[in-house]
Amino acid sequence: MDNGTENYRRFRENGDPDGLAEIIRDYMNGLILYLNSIVGNIHTAEDIAEDTFVLLGTKKPRDKGKSSFRTWLYTIGRHLAIDYLRKNTKASETSTEEIAEISEDTENLEISYIREERKIAVHRAMDKLRPNYRQVLWLIYIEGFTNKEAAAVMGKTVHNIESMVSRARKALRSQLEKEGFEYEEL
Repeated sequence: MDNGTENYRRFRENGDPDGLAEIIRDYMNGLILYLNSIVGNIHTAEDIAEDTFVLLGTKKPRDKGKSSFRTWLYTIGRHLAIDYLRKNTKASETSTEEIAEISEDTENLEISYIREERKIAVHRAMDKLRPNYRQVLWLIYIEGFTNKEAAAVMGKTVHNIESMVSRARKALRSQLEKEGFEYEEL
């Protein structure tokens, strides 16, 4: 059972609002980008994504479990987008300034989504590293500690930390490559 399914079950059956909040956090940006590919307007896509989550929260449809939660959620969003297009079939006039703004918003959302996906992949790969490697990478790259500060926290010498960081980065890169992900910033 994936996280979406579990979170939705918590919300639907137990009334846990955190379940729905986690679904929104995990799927909002990807759903908006997908809906944008259907309706061609990032602001409309945001509205339809919001409508999708409102529908989940109010009508609480039952997921029949025939596919992944994400597939089911995107299908609901797609149906809402198609309904929107049917109702708004007449051509609308959009100024060049609005088109530029929409294009910029779309690009910013895509960049944000890609960054978030990269962060998730890196965190998952870090979880699979040896504890010392995970700790040193966390201190240096996530918390922004200097090598000297990390050495003090971990009870090591600065030279030990420098070596450990190098080995941890190689291990992380290797883990990411095993998972089919290239992280060019490592």
